[in-house]
Amino acid sequence: MTVLVSDTSVIIDLERGELLETVFKLAVDFAVPDLLFHRELAGPLGDQLLALGLRVEELLPGEVQGATALRRADTTLSLPDTFAFALAQGRQWTLLTGDAGLRRTAEAHAIEVHGTLWVLDQLEAEQACNLDVLAAGLTKTAAHPRCRLPRAEVTARLNRYRR
Repeated sequence: MTVLVSDTSVIIDLERGELLETVFKLAVDFAVPDLLFHRELAGPLGDQLLALGLRVEELLPGEVQGATALRRADTTLSLPDTFAFALAQGRQWTLLTGDAGLRRTAEAHAIEVHGTLWVLDQLEAEQACNLDVLAAGLTKTAAHPRCRLPRAEVTARLNRYRR
């Protein structure tokens, strides 16, 4: 089974688009490191994610060492992001992130990395929901003032979903 390790930004994008329940219909497992979960997701959102099937993974000692070394080497990355990176790297899982710095680091280390729009592409490819649901979700996500998704790619997908 494919495992996708997510940072908080992708989860927040999906929540803003009201797509969390739909995303857990994909034929993959979603995981986050325990530190990220407890620091950034604990509470009602975390409870919802656990009920949907989110895996909360404890890092192995070597993975923790890798995360702390990465944090020291690149202070622009948050500690939860370095834990997500270390989990994906250590277990050879795919990383999901909306953070440009984390994406560059993953690519530099040959870790497969994707973002929110790729997740929507997977929903479309697996026909996990109809295109109207995807269009509505992406519209809600993109309308949020803190949305960092590339506008041109958002527009292209919305045009495709609305055909």
